[in-house]
Amino acid sequence: MRGEREQQQAMMIVVSPEEMIPADHPIRAIKKLADLELKRLSPLFDTLYSKEGRPSIPPEYLLKATLLMALFSVRSERQICEQLNYNFMFRWFLGMQVDEAVFNDSVFAKNKERLMKAEVGQAFFQGIVQQAKDADLISTDHFTVDGTLIDAWASLKSFQKKDKPDDGAPPDDLSRNPDVDFKGEKRSNQTHESKTDPEAKLARKGFGKEAKMSFSAHALMENRNGMCVGISVAEANGTAECEEALELIKEEKERGSKVKTVGADKGYDRKSFVEGLKDAEVTPHVAAKKLHSAMDPRTLRGKGYKISQRCRKKVEEIFGWMKTVGGFRKTRYKGIERTGFCAYIVAAAYNLVRMSKLMAE
Repeated sequence: MRGEREQQQAMMIVVSPEEMIPADHPIRAIKKLADLELKRLSPLFDTLYSKEGRPSIPPEYLLKATLLMALFSVRSERQICEQLNYNFMFRWFLGMQVDEAVFNDSVFAKNKERLMKAEVGQAFFQGIVQQAKDADLISTDHFTVDGTLIDAWASLKSFQKKDKPDDGAPPDDLSRNPDVDFKGEKRSNQTHESKTDPEAKLARKGFGKEAKMSFSAHALMENRNGMCVGISVAEANGTAECEEALELIKEEKERGSKVKTVGADKGYDRKSFVEGLKDAEVTPHVAAKKLHSAMDPRTLRGKGYKISQRCRKKVEEIFGWMKTVGGFRKTRYKGIERTGFCAYIVAAAYNLVRMSKLMAE
């Protein structure tokens, strides 16, 4: 028998967001892990805010909202605030009441400086990594490094001569996007800079590829389960790849990891990088070039080297997830510091997804 729709709407309905989230939904495990780390960071949050004055938006709201943006591919802070008005799962994840007013998207910009100054993003990311270590999900011996380019929030039209003043005057044709002809003009990072984001550099991924305003992102992965244990953002200057990789390895050793071997692709087959690993008492497992390789031929014949070369390809999954799902293909912010803060949160979101699956297994 065909059912009929009730025309009279109920005057009042008592419903809990907790009951609306499926018991087996993976967001439950992610929320539990995130809440545990935010509880640990609570004393740090207390030092960032004054004891007097009007209460602010809880920093836990802002960090968890940024996590949601990475987990569900939300484009901007404005859109996440819009969805909080009607998305019960998002409200439940943040711990907001059903009738609680949603904060404005400008809150993110006003509080980001405070969180960056206290390195909250880095502390949250490392706390998630420590949870994975405590659960024995991370290898402390064998690692992989890799780098990629992140599109900057700046166009090629903003890449102008350094000595050219930026007076902010409108173009002659009064257009927001005027036509610019760069044909025949030689441009480089030594003579030009972006007037929108001076820290962004003109770079390309390889021969035959187009050049874009970019930052370089670098990841350190452990080889057991492909977890990201280190992330950084730097200038796309051509030398940052090896420099940042050595710095990430150094920081991981300072946190107590043994770091016996480090795998990498052929882009890291440089004498400076290989010698840097040996100086740090780490065995390099770098893919060797056919000509002028810095790798020791005896290392290439080892069984461990072949295993590292198979495992190192998993690092592409980190960048693949961060760019496609996490929305980190192009940064939403200007400058290395703000982009780096976002990188920590997106990498933490990736680890939370991996941890929820591994713990369920």
